[in-house]
Amino acid sequence: MEKSNVKYGAYVKILEEELKPAMGCTEPIALAYAAAMARKVLGEMPDKVVIGASGSIIKNVKSVIVPNTDHLKGIPAAAAAGIVGGDPDKELEVIASVTPEQIAGMREFLANTDISVEYVDNGLTFEIVVTLYKGESYSRVRIVNYHTNIVLIEKNGEKLKEVAVEGESEEGLTDRSLLNMEDIWDFINTVDVEDVRPVLERQMKYNMAIAEEGMKGNYGANIGKVLMEMNGNDVRTRARAMAAAGSDARMNGCELPVIINSGSGNQGITASVPVVVYARELGVDDDKLYRALALSDLTAICQKTPIGRLSAYCGAVSAGAGAGAGIAYLNGGGFDEVAHTIVNAVAILSGTICDGAKASCAAKIAEAVDAGILGYHMYIRGQQFYDGDGIVTKGVDNTMKNVGRLAREGMKATNTEIINIMIGR
Repeated sequence: MEKSNVKYGAYVKILEEELKPAMGCTEPIALAYAAAMARKVLGEMPDKVVIGASGSIIKNVKSVIVPNTDHLKGIPAAAAAGIVGGDPDKELEVIASVTPEQIAGMREFLANTDISVEYVDNGLTFEIVVTLYKGESYSRVRIVNYHTNIVLIEKNGEKLKEVAVEGESEEGLTDRSLLNMEDIWDFINTVDVEDVRPVLERQMKYNMAIAEEGMKGNYGANIGKVLMEMNGNDVRTRARAMAAAGSDARMNGCELPVIINSGSGNQGITASVPVVVYARELGVDDDKLYRALALSDLTAICQKTPIGRLSAYCGAVSAGAGAGAGIAYLNGGGFDEVAHTIVNAVAILSGTICDGAKASCAAKIAEAVDAGILGYHMYIRGQQFYDGDGIVTKGVDNTMKNVGRLAREGMKATNTEIINIMIGR
């Protein structure tokens, strides 16, 4: 792909837009970001907080520990963290630099402030509305469709910012419909690595650091350690275990930042850590490693685009297939190996549900990475799933479109039922 090609610039930009740093699970952090922005606009500490959240936000914030809060969890805690200790200029690292005094202040704020949570359903999967009151004054911030997309800032009846919301489209981001597997393959083989090195180097550094911390510490259900004790130290086990350990740390209060993919730290970890583990095992040079990472990341984004940021479909499945593609490439695979790895992987695990962010994400990640690795090993041994095998159809892009349809449309009722179960309806 020539540098002058429109897609070349778009693919570089997509990587820059998607591979952002985030401290903690991204849905509570988006909530903390909205709350921090509302607090800045209000100009004083509120005495009442009203949080509106769509079902998928409630699902993904309810059970996860918010970092830098001394292990607080849930929607009020995420808002309190943003109000008391947040810096909205840092976006998804909004609560990366809080003081011990601020952490104590969060507990005090939660204990002494009227905080209510309302379920909002405006037909948007991703919606957060934070309204802060102080006497007669109020401020309101609304985020929709993706984690940093503030579409409304209001204070005392005056709209300081208002962006028209056109359904669930992602205004302000590079057009993701430009992504397809043949062009991704062309791009990763021809890209000047210096154009993507800064963003991929940071991804590798951050995500491997939290994976290593997860293997050392005691987080969640310690899936990484269980896998290593159960299976030994071969590269396949290590790739799964390290990715799971990164998730375990992140879901359970570790205060290291993660580079996200498709709005998710778990997906960012899943798309990168197994590829780095395999690259180190195979002893490849940096050039090949970065191309493999770009392939994995762009494959995950390509698959997630038709699904949407949040759904009842576990995003680790898409990222695990991306990792499988990167691993196939590192092992010398060409386009056919990569394409069939992806198809095989999504055929194995599509239908894995997302029941919110919490400890079991790590186990799902381990299985998603395994599906990616199995998908590759199937194909190099002459085995594959064919057109007509369930949702598999001819062509990798067509199969991914089927997955998107299954996740976005077919699993809507599943998502509603999961949310009802989680909120005790």
